[in-house]
Amino acid sequence: MSSSKKLRIIISIVAISFIQGLQFSVSPVLGQISEHFSSVSVNLIQMLVTSSALMAMVIALVCGKLVTKISKKNLLIIAGLVAGATGFIPLLADSFPLLFACRILYGVAQGLATALNTAVVAEFFTGEERTSVMGIQAASVGAGMLITTTLSGMLAKGGFTHAYYVHTIGFICMITIALLLPETGTVKETESEKITLNADVFKVSFMGFLEYLFLISFTTNIAMHLAGSLAGDTGVSGTLTGIFSGAQIVMGLVLGRVTRITKRNTLPVAMLSFVIGGVLLILFPGTFPMLLLGSIFCGFSQGMFVPTAMVAVSNAVAPVAAAMAAAVITCFTCIGQLISPAVLNGVTGMIFQDTATGHVYTVAVAGMVIAAALSWLIGKTVKNL
Repeated sequence: MSSSKKLRIIISIVAISFIQGLQFSVSPVLGQISEHFSSVSVNLIQMLVTSSALMAMVIALVCGKLVTKISKKNLLIIAGLVAGATGFIPLLADSFPLLFACRILYGVAQGLATALNTAVVAEFFTGEERTSVMGIQAASVGAGMLITTTLSGMLAKGGFTHAYYVHTIGFICMITIALLLPETGTVKETESEKITLNADVFKVSFMGFLEYLFLISFTTNIAMHLAGSLAGDTGVSGTLTGIFSGAQIVMGLVLGRVTRITKRNTLPVAMLSFVIGGVLLILFPGTFPMLLLGSIFCGFSQGMFVPTAMVAVSNAVAPVAAAMAAAVITCFTCIGQLISPAVLNGVTGMIFQDTATGHVYTVAVAGMVIAAALSWLIGKTVKNL
């Protein structure tokens, strides 16, 4: 493959990743949305970030077979279109149900992008180059989140609805994919290569469920966690979410070096990185430098975990089944995201008799410690970690 073709594919992968990053477009303005729709429960407000996971889960599974009927490129063009449109439709009416419905519908784009991003990498790259490009992909998701959340926080200074304009990124990604991603047609099954999965895919996917069950608490709570002079500042919450994303960029770019040190323990180490970050968030809710450091460690967790897990599941199956393997882990992570607010708030309420964000983070940190231990044990039985 020529270097120019590789570059076009990598730019396309970056565009796909930016579509994924739009999941967090409303994260910096959750506090403002909660104040505006004061009759809506906190759980539903937080689910504006996670509700897309329900649709993404369904779409990702369908996508695993859909690639035999429609090419990856055409599916990804559709993803960009949906990602853009679902950001502008809520501007038509001041309605929480409309906003919530659009966030769910965005899951179509999220599911297609998440499942097919890994499949695109697996189709065009192999061996160590695949790991390196997957690191770039993870860095690109972080970059997408960084740009999305930072712009969202800045735009929201003129009113939270202005943050929706950040979904213009979806249309830009759609055009980029249409122009640069090579068309390879539909996936073809053969006698020797069929769309089948194995136990390793489900083991790694279960670890992904645990990671996202607790990790997503960072983005769903940070806007409401700020204390003291920082309380209610959308610029600060947007910056912290952006730093979280920026940490993923750094981790994605150095992932190869990190995994050479952590080896088979990369996934539990990623989980422990969130633990460190979460502790800092709990202890210093009103101190910007410490919140910044906590956000970095939380971002490292996602930047280390996601590409490592995606490489593991794609290596565990034949190339023709890469999209389905990615769909399965996407489903597990989406379930973790989807139920996270209800589970964490429910457990927090039972233990602390309230759902203060500091207590939610405490439950998330404790849960992630247990998850890291389980992942270390499960990882011993997975071949391709």
